[in-house]
Amino acid sequence: MIELRTPAQIEEMKPAGRFVASVISALAEKADVGVNLLELDALAHEMIRERGAESCYIDYHPSFGASPFGKVLCTSVNDAVLHGLPHDYVLQDGDLLSVDFAASVDGWVSDSAYSMVVGTPREEDLRLIDVTQRALEAGIEWARPGNRMGDISHAIGEVARSAGLGINLQFGGHGVGRTMHGDPHVANDGRPGRGFKLKEGLVIAIEPWFLHTTDRIYTDADGWTLRSEDGSRGAHMEHTVAITADGPYILTARD
Repeated sequence: MIELRTPAQIEEMKPAGRFVASVISALAEKADVGVNLLELDALAHEMIRERGAESCYIDYHPSFGASPFGKVLCTSVNDAVLHGLPHDYVLQDGDLLSVDFAASVDGWVSDSAYSMVVGTPREEDLRLIDVTQRALEAGIEWARPGNRMGDISHAIGEVARSAGLGINLQFGGHGVGRTMHGDPHVANDGRPGRGFKLKEGLVIAIEPWFLHTTDRIYTDADGWTLRSEDGSRGAHMEHTVAITADGPYILTARD
């Protein structure tokens, strides 16, 4: 069921968005060569505790997960692009790291993801991150009352196609509210003018993710981490966005 939020409820959602943004920013500052993925998860866990927030991940067990997730943060490195389960891995020079984090504050959820390179970057990784960020921005621009869900999806897909990237439609964005994942689904490609008509009060997570040379993925032996089929690297960007009378409002915007 697609739910619409009142202006007052969107105001109530803003603290969750600010908190999630602050965690993403702290993780981006902490991530460096020599840092263990478990240290990043511990940082996010401590920030949740200090804020009195609730993790959306630690007990999460959807049909595609082998078991409850057990951590509060997704950390996807290099050929991993989504749902990366934090483990005992020390970041190396040039690693492409994506962090994905969602939490509930006062009963409202926000969700955000960010990709970065630690240490010395490869030019192709920087280009991939840039394309993914531009695709996110293009999708957000269409998140306005009167447009269609297909307009958002098409805008994302056009950026990817113009960069010569394949697009996987197995996972994409979603509605956000009292829970992390709800209706509607926000695909990363689509036909303009089609789909659900966007209305004031709709809150969605828009999250393009792309791989260098494939659109095919498989699930790692940990039962969670999604990796590229050919070993190429991936990038993932995400914001929680409220559709308002004045246009898109990014609840998870970082300073």
